[in-house]
Amino acid sequence: MDITYKIVFFSDWHCGSGLSSGADLDLLVIKDKNKLPFIPGKTIKGLIKEALEDIKEFDEKYADMDLEKLLGSEAKKKKDGEGEMSFDKQGCCFFTNVELEKELKTHIADNHLQEYLYHTIASTAIGEDGVAEEHSLRKMEVTVPCELTGEILDVPDGYLDLFKDALLYIKRLGQNRNRGLGRCSIEIVSPKVIKEELS
Repeated sequence: MDITYKIVFFSDWHCGSGLSSGADLDLLVIKDKNKLPFIPGKTIKGLIKEALEDIKEFDEKYADMDLEKLLGSEAKKKKDGEGEMSFDKQGCCFFTNVELEKELKTHIADNHLQEYLYHTIASTAIGEDGVAEEHSLRKMEVTVPCELTGEILDVPDGYLDLFKDALLYIKRLGQNRNRGLGRCSIEIVSPKVIKEELS
């Protein structure tokens, strides 16, 4: 079973590329080849894994859930006869990148409107004396509020309700979530969640 979901942002958000633009901007958002914003599938996978770990801890009905089966595990070290080697356990679910709707992407790219999707915010550290600390000014590129769609592929039967709970659990996404960036809601678009099918 495949799940399609939609992320609606209510505030500016920053999903980082790990790059800067020299002295102008310290942090740039990640963009595709057409300079359009997207969220890497691995970012969503990490947030869902974190949500499921919390849900598993506090909801008894998910106590026996096998997260490794669904999401895999991070690289571990295993000793063999010649030393150590790293390996990943692959989960059964695959997370696509989360992107703007196809028609909107085409419209923005064809009309060269990409620059209107981004703006810059600045922050600085304030010392105990109430004065900005030297060399603490940081400028970050952010994406304006928008809607994006992604998919979770190859979800085993019976796990739709679980992923719905995990997606609803996520209320902020990206960098500086504790400073007001990345406020969002996530909902499953398809398939529709029908409780009777899951029991």
